[in-house]
This record gives sequence, C-alpha cells and structure tokens, in this order.
Amino acid sequence: MITKLINENLIKLELQATSKQEVFEELIEVLHQQGRISNKADFLADIQKREAEGNTGFEDGIAIPHAKSAAVIEPAVVIGIHKAGIEYGADDGQPSKLFFMIASPDGGDNHHIEVLAELSSKLIEDGFVESFINATSPQQALELLLQKPQAEEALPLENTKGFIIGVTGCPAGVAHTYLAAEALEKGAHAMGFEVKVETNGSIGVKNSPTDEEIARADAIVVACDKQVDMARFAGKRVIKTNVKAPIRDAEGLITQALNAPAYQAETTSAPQSVTEKASQARSDLYRYLMNGVSHMIPFVVTGGLLIALALAVGGEPTEAGMAIPDGSLWNQILEVGVVAFTLMIPILAGYIAYAIADRPALTPGLIGGWIANNGSFYGADAGTGFIGAIIAGLLVGYFVKWITSINYHKFIQPLVPIMIAPITGSLFIAGLFIFVIGAPIASLMDGLTAMLTSMSTGNVVLLGIVLGGMAGFDMGGPFNKVAFLFSVGMIASGQTQFMGAMACAIPVAPLGMALATALGRKFDLFESSEIEAGKAAGAMGLVGISEGAIPFAAQDPMSVIPANVLGSMVAAVMAFSFGITNSVAHGGPVVALLGAMNYPLLALVCMAAGAGVTALTCITLKNLRKAKYTAAAA
Repeated sequence: MITKLINENLIKLELQATSKQEVFEELIEVLHQQGRISNKADFLADIQKREAEGNTGFEDGIAIPHAKSAAVIEPAVVIGIHKAGIEYGADDGQPSKLFFMIASPDGGDNHHIEVLAELSSKLIEDGFVESFINATSPQQALELLLQKPQAEEALPLENTKGFIIGVTGCPAGVAHTYLAAEALEKGAHAMGFEVKVETNGSIGVKNSPTDEEIARADAIVVACDKQVDMARFAGKRVIKTNVKAPIRDAEGLITQALNAPAYQAETTSAPQSVTEKASQARSDLYRYLMNGVSHMIPFVVTGGLLIALALAVGGEPTEAGMAIPDGSLWNQILEVGVVAFTLMIPILAGYIAYAIADRPALTPGLIGGWIANNGSFYGADAGTGFIGAIIAGLLVGYFVKWITSINYHKFIQPLVPIMIAPITGSLFIAGLFIFVIGAPIASLMDGLTAMLTSMSTGNVVLLGIVLGGMAGFDMGGPFNKVAFLFSVGMIASGQTQFMGAMACAIPVAPLGMALATALGRKFDLFESSEIEAGKAAGAMGLVGISEGAIPFAAQDPMSVIPANVLGSMVAAVMAFSFGITNSVAHGGPVVALLGAMNYPLLALVCMAAGAGVTALTCITLKNLRKAKYTAAAA
C-alpha cells in the first residue's frame, strides 16, 4: 500500500517550519503541488479537526497527522523531516522531527488505516527513525521506507515459551492502535513467545482470538483506551493498561502479565477502570460537541456577516433599535442573514446528535434544537439558545442510540433508522422541552426579570455586575434575553442608562473572542477554523451581534463563558460609572458611532476594556487547561 501512495516528490528532507501549524501548511503545500488535494484550506481544517480529537505526536520524534477529507483527490503520504525538531505536543514531551502526513479521500477506502498499520512495522524497527532522518536524498529515504525488514524465523511451537494474547485500541482507533500492536508482537517474539494481537481500530475489530486461543494463552495484555469485552478473559492472567504502554516497554508489560493474578470478571470495578471510563467519556463528549460546532460555524459566519453588513450600511438608529428603511435592498440581505442565524442553533443540536447515533438522530436533533431555541413552544419569552441546543443534541443522541440498539424483528429492523428512531426521538425531545424543561425556563426568566426590577434602584456597580454577567453568559439565551428586554423596557420609562450599560456589554463576547484568536495564535490555542470564525466574530461584534461568540463557547465553555461574563461585567460597570445612556434597543460600536449614545467615545472605551478582559481571561484559562492536560498526559 505504501508504494502506491508515496514517491520521491512527496518527501521533503528540510522543512522550514518553526511551529506545528507551519508544518501542516508546508506538507499540505507539497500535496497540493503534486495534485493530491484540491483545496489546501479545507484539508488543513480536516487535519486540525482530527488533531483536536487527540494529538498525533508520538515518542522518538515521530508525528503522524492524518485525515479523511473531501479535498483529497488521490490518497497520498507526504513525509517531512525537521532535524532541529518542532514542539508538537508529543507524548514524551520531546520535539518531533519526522512527520508522516496521510491524506485519504472522505468516504473512500481506509487508506490511512492500512498505511498506519504498514508504517508501524517500520517505525518500531531499531535504528529506522535515525537512519531516515539522516537520509541525504529523497531517493535514499524512499529506499529505507520500502526496504523489507529481515524476516524473523518463526520459532517451532515446541520451542516457544508460551502464547501471549494482546488487545490494543485508542479512542480514535488509528495510529496508537497499530503502533502498540506492532510493539507487542515484536516484544513477544524477542522473549520467545508466540503472540496474537487484536486491534480495535476505526475499521473495526480485527484479528480477535478464538475461545481455543484464549484457553491456551499464558497471559493477556489489554493495552486499550476504549471499551473491550473483558469477560472472555475470566480466569486468565490479565494486565490492563493504556494503549501507549506497550510502545514504551512491551517486554516489561508481558512480564507483568505473566505474573498477574487471575482475572475475575464479576469483581472488576477497580478505581482505574472508572477513571479510564470517565476519561473516555470526556473525550467522546468533546468529539460530539466539535461535530456540532464545526457544522454550525458556516451558519454563524454567513448569517452574522450578512446581518452586520446590512445594519452597518443600511441601518439607522430608531427607538425600536437599529432599523433599515422599508423598500431598501438591505432589508432582503438582512432577512437572508436572519435565516442562517435561525438555523444555526438547530444545526448545532442536530449534528451533536448525529455524532452520537448517526443518521437516525439527525432529524430529531434538528427538531430538538429548533424547539429549544423557540420559547413559544413552552411559554417563555426567549429560547434556551446554544446551551439548550447542546442539551437537546446530547439527549436526542443518547436516546436514539438506545432505540437503535434494541433487537427488533427482522421485518421491523429496516424501519428503525428511517421511521421508528426519528419519530420517537422527535416526540421524546419535544415532550421533554414542552412539558418538563419549558416551565422551569419560563419561571426562571420571570424570576430574573423581577430580580433586575428590584435591583434597578440599588447600587449601580452591583447592577452592572449582574446585568453584564447575564449579557455575556449565554449570547441569545434566556439570561441574555432577560437582561436585554429589561433594559429595553426601562427606555420607555426614561431610564436609558440601563440600555447604555447593556449596549456596552453586548459586543464584548464577540469582540473579545476576535481579539483572543488574534493573540492566541502565538500560543497555538485555537484551531484554524476558530481563527477564521474569530474574524467573523469581530465583524459581528462591531454591530452588536453577541451570537458571534457562540461557536467558541460551545466548543470550550469552561474557558470561554467565564471570560465572556467577566469582560461583559467590566464593560457594564464602567458604563454605569460613566453615566452612559442609550436611547435605542441595540448595542455595539455602531450604535455609539451613529450618535444614539450620549458619550460615544467613553462607550467605545468601555467596550474595548471589556473585550480586552475577555480576551486575556480566555487565553489565560486555555493556557492553564492546556498545561493541566499536558501534565496529565505526561
């Protein structure tokens, strides 16, 4: 397979890159020049998406970035060497020097899996990596790669020390799975054992041992970060560890397994397995959210920029907010943007559900997201926004996954994915929001409105903290809407200072994330898709569209939401302190520049200060989480 996917023109001995991102870009440029991919930006986005699921940097200076992508014209492997090394986030903390980038067509064969399996045998060979890095020409490097390893003479069965079974698997089911399998095989042979390794990869379970093989096995090494059937190993000597362990010391693991106690399936509930399951659950949850966010971003960008353009060019401040004169072409452009904005929340929920339970969950996920974002279904003034969409997507996904796991009669089974699962899933999530979740949300909004009303005559600093915090919390959700509607209502009574504070707080989240993505590039904290979304968020923030920050909050709520809340609080408190007022029901720099605010320059200062606080807080929190993750993985 390797011989079909690589040639001398796909080997670059002297990479000029100085960062992980630049390595990707330089290798992708080679693929594009060789006619293997049609769109560099799309393939880069797919590489980054795969990287978000798990770092592809390994020990001994090796990195294997890979992706299945619609941008791939013809499958290929491009190889790059950087003798000084690049900080890649590898498992051993050392710089990466040898890069194998695998490009496989989306929906095609699993070329990347087959190549990884074949590469594994080369990468485990003693001295291969060093020899390859020191190659003086692409021809020499290719010869090293294609050189067949010296065949090991199989020991006669009567001369082996015994029989070892291995099980490997990583969450993504790709590189670590096959590297670990190869390491176990090599380690077992070196110790004089016959071996068979089951791989739990993304193309399914391969090479599973039979009951007879399990019965005669002397020990079993389960090096797996995903759930496997352990009950079959009851009564055998078993050691269970992570998938990276055999890559580091396969012979040591085999020795431990030979001395391990007999495995008891009924009593295996050790704290380690609980931790592993929790870790896997977190990994899966992040993957589900990423799937929803990646599909939502084009809707956010398209809708936000069209609305921003229409309001900035054709909008005028009125008592009811920014408005475009009737009959203007900009009204039509605004409506198109509104359509995209209306769809983005259902898309988020639908594709989170899709990631969990595949196509049967897509329809009920979309319906659940629509209901969650439309408060009229459950008697609330506003929907739940992106937070409700995430909840709806997760609930639908797991519900449909359960529905489809039931063993139906063979005549019923074909109807499950196209009728039974979509209908029951839709009724489930609709009933849950309308009859269970809806009433508390409506009550919450009423309670928040009453709280703001009671605070309206109190301390302006405290009110600014509450109003700003609500504005930055959920960007279009119930907290944000309550704060906005309360401020709009106060305009009618002549108290325009509340809308002044709100107008300064509204754009902080999108402007802050735009600034954070610009500053965070130096720290490799944001993916390429987020950086592009940051530019759009900046444009949306200028015209007071807080929803521009939703993709960031949905992808990393623990870092983004606190940053948004803190920055919005700062902007609102400053606005109250400066006595800023606003007579129209809208916010953002555009309102100040069009003369609807009494102190436009001070208002811009408030917005800038809030955005700065959000950006710095977000970068700090992301750095802390990144450091914590790196330490945990070490």
